[in-house]
Amino acid sequence: MAANPAPPNSIEINRRPSAEAAAESSYRLPLTIIAIVAAGTALYFAKVVFIVVFVSLLLAFVLEPLARLFERIRLPRAVAALFAVLVFIAALMSIAYFSYNKAVSFAQDVPRYSGEIRKLTEKFRRQAQTIQKSTEEILPASATNKNTVTVKQESNWTDTLFSSMGSATEMIFSASFVPFLAYFMLTWKEHSRRCLVMLFPMNMRSTAYATMTAITEMVRGFIVGNFLVGVFIGAISTAIFGLMGLPYFYFVGFISGFLSLVPYLGVLLAAVPPLITGMGHVHSSGYLIIICAVFGLHLFALNVLYPKFLGKRMQLNPLTVTVSLLFWGWIWGAMGLILAIPMTAACKIVCDHIEGLRPLGAWLGE
Repeated sequence: MAANPAPPNSIEINRRPSAEAAAESSYRLPLTIIAIVAAGTALYFAKVVFIVVFVSLLLAFVLEPLARLFERIRLPRAVAALFAVLVFIAALMSIAYFSYNKAVSFAQDVPRYSGEIRKLTEKFRRQAQTIQKSTEEILPASATNKNTVTVKQESNWTDTLFSSMGSATEMIFSASFVPFLAYFMLTWKEHSRRCLVMLFPMNMRSTAYATMTAITEMVRGFIVGNFLVGVFIGAISTAIFGLMGLPYFYFVGFISGFLSLVPYLGVLLAAVPPLITGMGHVHSSGYLIIICAVFGLHLFALNVLYPKFLGKRMQLNPLTVTVSLLFWGWIWGAMGLILAIPMTAACKIVCDHIEGLRPLGAWLGE
């Protein structure tokens, strides 16, 4: 006996969801591309605003334990946050005062260092002149001087001065917002978190809360871990430079240690302060010892200290770290290099807590 055919209305009902799903999937990719382009444009043109907000957020994460400590002595949240920010400002001013005094002492010895640098550059200048003379002897004069156009552009020193003053003023003005934003982030932390969770649907609020908690723990661990690594490298560098007899070794050692934390460029930046202060005090073997010490400590921190203090919290593969440094460095410059790793790790945490983005989180991870 033949089966009864399905009613026409049921066929239309069964086909309508598949057609709507196909239409929705066709619009999803263009909308995603537009959203990514719009976000990248906003990050590039409003980089000052985003940098100030993210730096303030990192500072709020650092000062949160101190604010809780003040709360334990029965201080209101607003007063505890204010005391935490004031303690940070006092510590920053103390470090700046100590650094200024050492910089003044170092500036008094600059003529001696400049003389040593002049001796070294004189050797390279003589070698360059020798190479130029040999090149002129090989090539005819007509070939070297033919079709040569010299363009000399006059520069006004006042334009240069005011342009540099403008950028410095903008930087100081932007940095002045950081302590105020950090204070308000500390004061309104619970309110902001509660309101942010309420923006999501009811079935996603627990996931949003877990994601924010994981990001908070990651950022705090990243800051504390980098601080401990910097202190450790700075202490060892100070001991090595002190045994070598470098001037201001107690100052240069910690500068070199914390400069070593800069991704990829840290090993080069960390070698500059001891090499400059070592001029006139160490011989060629001393320069080699300084370079080997800085390079060895950087490798030790990269392969031993970072996996121990930060490996479980970041969970980013080397390819992801390299691409993130390239992208954020291009978008935000030097500050992008500093903020690249925690922001990429935060993106990975978000991807891990969203079912549709878990493959991307797995690609970003180890």
